[in-house]
Amino acid sequence: MIDRSTFDDTTALFHTFGCKLNFAETSTVARLMGEHGIRRVAAGEVPDIIVVNTCSVTELADKKCRQAIRGFARRYPDAAIVVTGCYAQLRSDEVASLPGVKIVAGTDQKLRLLEFIEEWRRDREQRVTVKPLQELREFEPSCSRGDRTRYFLKVQDGCDYWCSYCTIPRARGRSRSGSIASMVEQARRAASEGGREIVITGVNIGDFGKGTDETFLDLIKALDGVDGIDRYRISSIEPNLLTDEVIDFVAESRRFMPHFHVPLQSGSDEVLRLMRRHYDTALFRHKMERIVASVPDAFIGVDLIVGARGETLREFELSRDFVASLPVSRLHVFTYSERPGTRALDIAHVVEPAEKHRRTREMLAVSDRLLGDFTRRFVGTVRPVLLEHPKAGHPMAGFTDNYLRVVVDAPASLDNRIVGVHIDGAGGVPGELRGHLVE
Repeated sequence: MIDRSTFDDTTALFHTFGCKLNFAETSTVARLMGEHGIRRVAAGEVPDIIVVNTCSVTELADKKCRQAIRGFARRYPDAAIVVTGCYAQLRSDEVASLPGVKIVAGTDQKLRLLEFIEEWRRDREQRVTVKPLQELREFEPSCSRGDRTRYFLKVQDGCDYWCSYCTIPRARGRSRSGSIASMVEQARRAASEGGREIVITGVNIGDFGKGTDETFLDLIKALDGVDGIDRYRISSIEPNLLTDEVIDFVAESRRFMPHFHVPLQSGSDEVLRLMRRHYDTALFRHKMERIVASVPDAFIGVDLIVGARGETLREFELSRDFVASLPVSRLHVFTYSERPGTRALDIAHVVEPAEKHRRTREMLAVSDRLLGDFTRRFVGTVRPVLLEHPKAGHPMAGFTDNYLRVVVDAPASLDNRIVGVHIDGAGGVPGELRGHLVE
C-alpha cells in the first residue's frame, strides 16, 4: 500500500513520444500519480519527478528520447528521471546509463511507477525493471483524458505479426486485450467525467479479443451503446482486419465518426512481401473504395514507409503512383530506419540516405495534394465541430466529425461542446480550415 503522504508537495513533468497508445498510458499514469498527491508541474516550477514515456519505432525516435532525457538532466539536475516505454524495454541498459535516470521500467510496468518511485526515495538505488519478451502477457487497462477534450481508451496491446522492419512485438509482447465488459465500463466512467469523444487505441486493435469469443466488431457495437459519449474514433487498424462489416457499422453509427486510419506501408506488392505484411495492394484498394462508397465524407489517413530495404526506384515509383490513385485524405510518411534485430536487415538492397529523403519529400508532396483536394470539398459546408479549450494566445479550434481541424471565433464557454460550424476556407497552416459558428 502506497502512503499518500510520501508524495505531499511533489511535482511531476510528463513527456511522451510516439503513438496515441503511449499518450493514453501517460495520461493514466498522471491520473494515478495525481490520486496519490503528485501534481503536474506548473509553468515556471521545477519538477521533482520527470516521467518520459518513450518510443522506439525508428532510430530517430531513439535519438530524440536520448536527447530529451539528457536535456531534462541538464535543466533539472535534482529531478528523478523515470523512463518507460518501448525504448526503455528494448535498450534498458543504454537508458539506465543516461544522466539523471533513476528508474527504467518496461512497457508492462507503467502502472507500477509509483511503487518504484517510492522505493527509490527510500534507498536511492537505481531500479531497472524490464521483463523478458516471453513474460509480457498481462493487459494493463487505460482510459484517460488527453491534454484537450478527448479520452483515449486502450483496448488491446502487443502484436503477433512480426513484420520484417518492426520492433514493436519485441517491445510490447504478444497480442492481448481486455474484455468488452471492462471497456464499456471505462467508457461509461469517461462519460460520467464529461467526456464527449473517445479514441480507441492499441498496438493492433483489429486483433481485439484474440483467444476469446469476442471480436472488434462486437466491441464497437457495445461501445456504441454507451450513453453520454458522442464520438468514437478508431485510431489505426490493419487493412486485413478492417472488415466490410466494421466499415458498414461505422457508416450506420451516429457515434462512430467518419474517420479511418489504415497503415499501408508500401504501395508495391514486392515491398509488402519483403515487409511480411498481411495483405496486398488489391485488398488495400478494395478497403479504401469500400470506405468511400459507404462513408463518402470519411477522412482516411494512411501510414507509409519510404526507402525500406528492397525498395528499388521502380518499386518506389509503383508505390507513389498507387498511393496517388487512392481516394484517401492524408499520408503519414515515415523514412525507413534500420532497427537492430529485425528480419529486414537480411534484405540485400539498401536505399542511400539522400535518396530516402528525396523519396520522402516526393511522397509528402503527394500527401499535400491529397489533403488539399479533400479539405476543399468541404469549404462552404456546415459540419459539427467539437471545440477544444485553446492554449494561451491561440484561438478556439476543434475537429469536425470527419477530422478536419477548424479555427473558430468562439467564446471559451463552448469548450467541450459540439457546435455547427460553417467552413469558410483555408486556415493558417496546411490542412487547417477556418469557419464561423452557425446560429
